[in-house]
Formats: sequence, structure tokens, C-alpha cells
Amino acid sequence: MKKKTTNWFFSISAAIIFLLTACIISLVSGSAGIPVSKIISIFLEGKGTAEYSILFDIRLPRIILGFAIGGGLSLAGVILQGMFRNPLVEPYTLGISGGAALGVSLCIILKLNQFLPNVALPLSGFFGSCLVVLAVFFLHTQKRVFTVEGLLLTGVMVSFISSSLVMLILSISRTEELHSIVFWIMGSLAEPSWAFIITVFVVSLLCLLLSYFFSLHMNALSLGEEEAIHLGINTERMKKQLLLIASLLTGISVSVAGLIGFVGLIVPHFVRILVGYDHRALIIISFFCGAGFLIFCDTIARTIISPIELPVGVITGILGGSIFVYILSRKSFFKAGDRS
Repeated sequence: MKKKTTNWFFSISAAIIFLLTACIISLVSGSAGIPVSKIISIFLEGKGTAEYSILFDIRLPRIILGFAIGGGLSLAGVILQGMFRNPLVEPYTLGISGGAALGVSLCIILKLNQFLPNVALPLSGFFGSCLVVLAVFFLHTQKRVFTVEGLLLTGVMVSFISSSLVMLILSISRTEELHSIVFWIMGSLAEPSWAFIITVFVVSLLCLLLSYFFSLHMNALSLGEEEAIHLGINTERMKKQLLLIASLLTGISVSVAGLIGFVGLIVPHFVRILVGYDHRALIIISFFCGAGFLIFCDTIARTIISPIELPVGVITGILGGSIFVYILSRKSFFKAGDRS
């Protein structure tokens, strides 16, 4: 037990160091390079300088948003993979992303964003994701047993339906509308509204706190539902509560930043290989690693061919997929995680 606690301490410390390193690199990187040594002096000088505006009006909001969304998607991935006991499940599996994309597509087609600039797109995405979650949830609350297999299949089918409707809208869209929808789908952390940034940040931290209270129950659930029931856990109620937490995290992340793939799939799987299956450590480390990974990918997206900014979803897909394939090819990694 002492050895496990020590390993957790070093793993959490390493995740925090990785996150802080990604934040510092993001702060100083860009077309206007700012040395690390000047950050404190720029902060003390206050507003009025170009460097202050670059740091605190452009780069810092992206770091905060990347922290909240990267951590939130990773946390949602941990919850859903533990709930379904399937490492291939990700936050978008239940059709949340398809509902959000459909909501944003309708918003752009109906030109609602012209009447409510900076507000219409996030709200439309959030309402679209909420409708999908409510539909999937309603279909399964009619039954006595809240089966994860049926929930997964329903979510996948709803996702296909939503994606087909989005493709239908794309096929009849004009050029400027098509560009807006496609760019949103690829994901971006360029959110100008501090209200949305703070909202996502607070929701992510609250969900992290709430999910940690379920860590021991999730450990029991990973052994199987029957074993969890024998341990005195109300699995039906717990599954509904976990689904609501994961859906809230995914819905609010997608509505603000678009579809950023692979974070909720790769990061929890990678952390599980390294630190094991105990959710007491897995939840915290996955949150910090996911946040650092998305901030790092966003830095690459806006600097690799500067001044042109790439969608961050492109970088997470290429980088995350490449790392994941490499890990899968190294069989020794699978012996690193301790399932006990």
C-alpha cells in the first residue's frame, strides 16, 4: 500500500509538471516570442503594452480553456470507459458530439449567429448535445434495468443519425456556411468570451470533484455489476449519475471548442497503462494529463505554420493517434499498469 501511494504521488507530480510545462511553452510561444524571464515583469507593468495584451488577452484565455476542456474530456473518457468497462469508449460515443454539431450547423444555416454573435454557436451546440443526451437517457429510463450495452448501442445509432443530418446540411450549404461548419467541427480554442471560458473552467473542476467521490464505486464497478451490487452499491443510480457528469463535461466542452477528438480516448488509456486501474489516481492524473496534452497541441496548432492557425482537432488526431499506435506496438507498456 505504501509503495502504491508513493507511485501515485510521483505520477501526480509528473502530471502537474507536464501541465505547467505545457502552460509555460504556450505562454511564450507564438509569432511574437516572449522570454520566460519577462513574464513576471510584463505582469507587474500592467495593461497598456502590446506584450501584456498578447499574454493576457490572447494566450492566457486559450490556456485556461485548454485546461478545462482537455481535463474535462479526459475525465469524461475515464468515467465512460470505467462505466462501460471498454477502453474504446470515448466521450463522443453516446452521440453528444453529433448532437452538438447538428445544433451548430442549424444555427449557421438559419443565421442565428448574426443576431447573437459570440453566443449563438456555443448555446446551439450545448442545446443540441443536451437534446441527444435527454433522448438517449429517456429511452433507457423507461426500462427497469439501465443496461450499459443498450445505452452504448443507442448512443452509437443516434451519433450516426446526427452525423448523417450534418452531412445533409453540408451538402446544401453555401460556401461561407460550409466553411464555418467545417472549421467548427475541426475544433478551436479561440473563444473570445470570458463568460464561457470561466463557465467551462468552473464546471470542469466541479465535475472533477464530484467524480472523485465515485472513485471507489467505479473500482467496484470495474469488477462487474454483480460484484458491485454484492458490495452494497446501487449500480443503477450510480450509472445514471456518472452518465450525467460525463454528458455535462462533453456537452459544454463541445459547445465551446467544437469537436476535439482523441483526447478523451487516448489520454485515459495511456494513463491507465502507466498507473493502473485504480480510479483514485486515474481520475486526477488523467485530468491533468489531458489538460496538458490539449494545451500542448493548441500551441503546435497556432505556431507550426504561423501566422496561419490550424484547427486543434487536426493536431490532437495526428499527434495522439501516432503516439497511441506507437504505444500499442510496444507490448512492454501493457505490463506497466497494475490492475490491482
